[in-house]
Amino acid sequence: MTDHEGPVVKRRGQRDTGTADRRLLDRGQLDTHTDLWRVMRIQAEFVEGFGSLAELGPAIGVFGSARTPSDHPDYATGEKVGRLLCEAGFAVITGGGPGAMEAANKGASECGGTSVGLGIELPFESGLNEWVDKGINFRYFFARKTMFVKYSQGFIVLPGGLGTFDELFEALTLVQTQKVTSFPVVLMGVDYWSGLLAWLRDTVLAGGKISEVDLEMLTLTDDPQLAVDLMVRARDGAHPTPPPERAE
Repeated sequence: MTDHEGPVVKRRGQRDTGTADRRLLDRGQLDTHTDLWRVMRIQAEFVEGFGSLAELGPAIGVFGSARTPSDHPDYATGEKVGRLLCEAGFAVITGGGPGAMEAANKGASECGGTSVGLGIELPFESGLNEWVDKGINFRYFFARKTMFVKYSQGFIVLPGGLGTFDELFEALTLVQTQKVTSFPVVLMGVDYWSGLLAWLRDTVLAGGKISEVDLEMLTLTDDPQLAVDLMVRARDGAHPTPPPERAE
């Protein structure tokens, strides 16, 4: 196992089981001098990200579980999503990890498109997947998330876990609070996501915690072509009709 901390590589006994985010946020490690130097690292991550992605062109962020096996139907869906996005003229941006992220990168790379991976320092993942053609490794989640939002014109969300939920709801919150311009968000996997949408509608919306327009930001489908078509329409300035809850 190898750790990458910026330009530094650590193996075996030199590996650090913590992360830069943990060291930054751990209240047990209050150190004004150290924190001031961290500001320079954080600034460097933003500069590197902006500089590397500024000329990327139209791009779509694809989220999904790092734990998706390569023989799982969700992996095949991710590959198809990546390929269709490439054929539609989009770059594909993922978290650069294995599983569903690797699948989308593979689809885009094999198609001859731009396959981007925004990696993150984690204690249980190592490096970018082999299908990332342009990659950036980040220490800090918030710098990485900024790159996703700044350079993606929409998001396609494959089945995933806590990290995928975090990315999904952060994107929705930014739109809801008008921190970013509205963009299409597609949930791939009717069986996987239907329970979540039912809870949002029957509990959260019914309880007045969100409004109907918040749910209208989401399209649920099993059809990768529909997902990509929505991204194309948004890119081309079309105003889509209210999305179907279920597309067969």
